[in-house]
Amino acid sequence: MKEYANPDVLVTTEWVEEHLDDPEIRIVESDEDVILYEVGHVPGAVKVDWHTELQDQLIRDYVNLEAFEQLVSEKGIANDHTVVFYGDKSNWWACYAMWVFKLFGHEKCKIMDGGRQKWIDEGRELSKEVPQHPPTDYKVTSTHEETIRAFREDVDKHLEAQGPLVDVRSPGEYSGELLHMEEYPQEGALRGGHIPGAASIPWSTAVNENQTFKSAEELWSIYNEQNSLDPAADIVAYCRIGERSAHTWFVLTYLLGYDQVRNYDGSWTEWGNLVRAPIEKP
Repeated sequence: MKEYANPDVLVTTEWVEEHLDDPEIRIVESDEDVILYEVGHVPGAVKVDWHTELQDQLIRDYVNLEAFEQLVSEKGIANDHTVVFYGDKSNWWACYAMWVFKLFGHEKCKIMDGGRQKWIDEGRELSKEVPQHPPTDYKVTSTHEETIRAFREDVDKHLEAQGPLVDVRSPGEYSGELLHMEEYPQEGALRGGHIPGAASIPWSTAVNENQTFKSAEELWSIYNEQNSLDPAADIVAYCRIGERSAHTWFVLTYLLGYDQVRNYDGSWTEWGNLVRAPIEKP
């Protein structure tokens, strides 16, 4: 039986419950639906709002180094804390939040398998109390933007080199029929389709019905055997705005141990609006 390449990076709901009072751990909830935290959250968890706290509020980018240091310090997270992320939607934004933390070099990061919904389905305690962790003096000591993030110029070079691209959106978005997922407003791009040569491997193929990740053996079959993704290749993943592709980045990088995976967070809202950008449809 094939095992996860980095099994320690994925923790169970039971593990989290056992470590709620561990002073070396900070738990972070990051959701698409930003009001869920106030409805009830894992006791002791702090909220990180992907829209107002991880994103620059003027330009389209994540926050800069100084803003990240301030945010993390205010949340009571220190450089040596192990940060456990979880959220809704099978951990889309939890994986995105972890991706941002990794961009700024935070070493100890984990994902709670199954996310918020699994915690609730198991009847575990929810709290409305916002924890008052003492503020820290968090300092970024290294950054990894060049190794785990791709810009549109990088995608252009990737196309020239015929490097593997993974479109993790739904089949309807990949075909150009939809500009967003089903049951969402169809907005954000002027054109539909996909980046030429991109393989369609929807993010959802990596998870079970209970929102946990599939086994290493199943994931290997999906990405390597069925889609011929070479673990040693330079891979670029994208979706619509970068959160679903952060989910696939996590799967490929940490669960399967792929050498180099970059998240193109500009994704389709950028590519589908670029003048003269090449687009393919089936």
